Amino acid sequence: MTVAYHRMFRALPTYRWYKPVLAAVMAVVFYLVFSGAVGLGISAVLTAVAGPTEADRVFGALRADPLDASEPVVMLLSLGSIATMLPAVLLATRLAGLGGAGRLSSVAGRMRWGWLARCIVPAVVFMALTLLLSSVVAPLLVGESLGSGPVTTPPSALVWSLIIIVLLVPLQATAEEFAFRGFAMQALGSWIAWPVVAIVVPTIAFAAAHAYNPWGLADVAVFGVAAAWLTWRTGGLEAAIVAHVLNNVVLFALLAPFAGTLSSDGSPVGLIVTLITTPVYLWLVLRAFGRSGVDRSSPDGLSGAALPRRRGAGEAVGRAS
Repeated sequence: MTVAYHRMFRALPTYRWYKPVLAAVMAVVFYLVFSGAVGLGISAVLTAVAGPTEADRVFGALRADPLDASEPVVMLLSLGSIATMLPAVLLATRLAGLGGAGRLSSVAGRMRWGWLARCIVPAVVFMALTLLLSSVVAPLLVGESLGSGPVTTPPSALVWSLIIIVLLVPLQATAEEFAFRGFAMQALGSWIAWPVVAIVVPTIAFAAAHAYNPWGLADVAVFGVAAAWLTWRTGGLEAAIVAHVLNNVVLFALLAPFAGTLSSDGSPVGLIVTLITTPVYLWLVLRAFGRSGVDRSSPDGLSGAALPRRRGAGEAVGRAS
């Protein structure tokens, strides 16, 4: 019997039904502490360097738009705070006796770096198609394009915001994947074997965690379902992480010059673009996965060893629980 990704917690010999609940509570507490520490630390530095009035102004800008690139400190606060979700989840999972980062990464008990690298080309195609449709096709059809409007971010602020985006977005996106596609899927999967529950419920939480308008929430939900399904189908977070990181880096960077264009300003056109490009990414990833020889399930749910992929009528994939 092999073990599917969402059932990895259940395969632990020390598993108890309450451990995912305990881990979730600890993760929330750790996240509040860690993200609060980031906010307090930056506030203390701002107050010491520029005075309390400037600190109040920056935190006011944070509340108005958490991704205002004209305020690099706002970007630092937002992305840095979300990134603390990663150590919060990993520490809570470890303390609850549910394994470490490896178990959340994949059925191999580790991050499968070779497979992650294979996902880069599909992700680049996915983003190129997204930009083509958003910046070329959409304006021709409906007059709406990505990042349109006057450039309002000062050059010096733009440079600092782009540096912060490049450095912190990979951590921010990876943290969200470990929390919503890693821990949440395995926690729900430890109670309910049906993978649809482990895919849909965390996606609802993932979308709800974004302060977006209805179109933006629907857009995020489409990506969330695709990322969760790929995580289950390929047995790990790699494909979701690559797409999430590249998507956020590119879109945040493209929107950075246009301060005042809220990231939450979703639109019907943006949703249609996502509905077109996401299946393309799924197809490309599954095509690459079929040629990779990587397992989508663990032979016992316990060892960290990645066994050669078995083929034929009795293939391990067909016996995933």
